Amino acid sequence: MAENGHACYVYGVVPDEKGAQGEQADQAVKDLPAVGTVGNEKSPITFIRHGGLAAVVSEVPTSKPLGTPDDLRAHAGVLDTLAASGMPVLPLRFGMVVRDPQAVTDELLTEGRDDFGWALDRLRGSAQFTLRARYVQDEVLREVLEEHVEARRLREELEGLPEAAGYDLRIQLGQLVVEAVGAKREADAREIEHRLAPFALAVATSEPASAEGVVNAAFLIEDHKRKAFEQAAEELAQEWHGRVRLRLLGPQAPYDFVADALSRGEEGG
Repeated sequence: MAENGHACYVYGVVPDEKGAQGEQADQAVKDLPAVGTVGNEKSPITFIRHGGLAAVVSEVPTSKPLGTPDDLRAHAGVLDTLAASGMPVLPLRFGMVVRDPQAVTDELLTEGRDDFGWALDRLRGSAQFTLRARYVQDEVLREVLEEHVEARRLREELEGLPEAAGYDLRIQLGQLVVEAVGAKREADAREIEHRLAPFALAVATSEPASAEGVVNAAFLIEDHKRKAFEQAAEELAQEWHGRVRLRLLGPQAPYDFVADALSRGEEGG
């Protein structure tokens, strides 16, 4: 692949499965869009196998910079499709390019064999589900005004005042609302974890980027607990209908649990 200005793009590492599951994985990804695709050019997703592991790869032109939205979607699409097929998958960071197949074998699969194998064993039979929670702005503001006497008082004082005259009051009201919503966010994020974490092997949370965001939470769910987890998430969505929008993504590759899986391998080694 290094010839003619091409190299290997590596999506992740999976076990070198034999039989039906290996064939199913091959079929699942072979026609997916690849990272670095230019125009109608098609680069098939393939596997480089060595020592019980397989690197998931495609050919990329070395002259084309990576990082377009299509590239990011293609990277996740390959990994999530493998995860949905039931195969354990260890995602690599976006942008992993290796000069040729031999280097993938020598520098990735051979050197990382023990850690990759350990991590994949621990991820087997599980997948990531990501929950994104966002407030319905009008509803959460209504809650704040209903629960806080001072907020209602400031709101009433501002009614009918010209913008310049009410400047200080608007600042006070804005600060109060921000603090109140922040307290709600913390409480609601704890409730999400309280309700859903019991079904998970591990949980990873991060703060959302938007003001309406409550939390982004990733859960590593074993296959046999998936139905119960999804039901619990659905029950929470129904209880919070009209107040919080919940979006559940998955099954996905375990992006948020790679470092933990690998670090355990180091400890075990």
